Amino acid sequence: MNRNSEIIRSEQTGSECLHVRHESGLDIYIMEMEGYHSSFALFGTKYGSINTRFRLKGEENYAEVPEGIAHFLEHKLFENEDCDAFEQYARTGANANAYTSFDRTAYLFGCSENFIPSLEILLSFVQQPYFTQENVDKEQGIIAQEIRMNDDEPGWRVFFNMLKAMYHNHPVRIDIAGTVESIRKIDADLLYRCYNTFYNLHNMVLSVAGNVKADEVLAVCDRLLRHCEDQGLEQLYAEEPDTIVQSYTEVQLPVGTPLFNLGFKLRPRSGRELLRAELTAATVFEVLFGPSSEFYNTMLREGMLNSEFDIDTPFTGDGFFALSCGGESRQPELVRDRILAVLEKAKAEGFDRDSFERIKRVHYGSMIRSCNNVEANASMMLNAYMSGLRPFASVEVLSEICYEDAWQFLREEVDTRKHVLSVVRNSGGAAQ
Repeated sequence: MNRNSEIIRSEQTGSECLHVRHESGLDIYIMEMEGYHSSFALFGTKYGSINTRFRLKGEENYAEVPEGIAHFLEHKLFENEDCDAFEQYARTGANANAYTSFDRTAYLFGCSENFIPSLEILLSFVQQPYFTQENVDKEQGIIAQEIRMNDDEPGWRVFFNMLKAMYHNHPVRIDIAGTVESIRKIDADLLYRCYNTFYNLHNMVLSVAGNVKADEVLAVCDRLLRHCEDQGLEQLYAEEPDTIVQSYTEVQLPVGTPLFNLGFKLRPRSGRELLRAELTAATVFEVLFGPSSEFYNTMLREGMLNSEFDIDTPFTGDGFFALSCGGESRQPELVRDRILAVLEKAKAEGFDRDSFERIKRVHYGSMIRSCNNVEANASMMLNAYMSGLRPFASVEVLSEICYEDAWQFLREEVDTRKHVLSVVRNSGGAAQ
């Protein structure tokens, strides 16, 4: 079979992978890791909770589907007319799972033996949807229960309340699972429509790493992948202002110590520009607020924070970009004020150059070490595809970022006026 293929190599790590543009339309990434005993595979689609408005080539109007349908579809795809995919995996010994995020869905497995039979299961069930109104009705009850449980989970609520206070219209403000009301609108026909739209192989990727042979993987793909025509999929998102909705939001739930998330809304971007911004922001925030920072240790000594405080990974995707941190504090408003003060001082005066270089080296070293991890390599290749980048782009871009770039990013991109403080506590407190 004729294949469009290339070897992609990282100058920084020496790692390499094979990229094949399969004639079915699927992008395939394979990293053979000699000497490793385990293998990992992901079969993913650019379809997540925010992809609710779309049209195909030749269609005049955009379709709009209920929130939560991508997550719902992921749940149902494991079941076919004869058996459950997990039952099939049990016979090969593979450890399988799946996840839906804001902008993607991925089906995955890891194993130390029987890789090819497990890969056959993965490629087969993801390409064989089976939806009936009966099994849809049953799943609605299960997912509705999941949504209600999330609504009662303080850590979940504090994060999504922050997003709702940050974004006016973008669907990222809605729980990935949707709402109890939105999933009631889902039926078998809608599931098939979304499946046929987003599970087209031109919109998907297969990423494999570990104790595998490229020729064997491609032979399975040649046999099982079904040729698809590119449908010219177009996405549409509601126009999102660059302002926030409100700077403070609070709910009451049973918690011992108040929880908080402090977020900053930034300009959305894509591709290599987005990757550079993510890596820069993550490094700067760790310099200013990480475990070795003056801020963190002072707040610990004063009892304003505890060890639960954490800096989140930059939260990014199509049309959204946010930085956040959070944890537990009996005075979250005061913590917010201190963080804003640290940011304003750093914007005006800069921050410790030695700390920046040290933390950059730590992040760089972590990326290098991840090259020895089978799952990390498979995930890296999938993530690169989803972001429109080539594998190994992260380590390459991080190596290019300097202190001056980071300070400029902080000055020009982080606007402290676009902050949101989300709080969960037992008793009401005045918004400040």
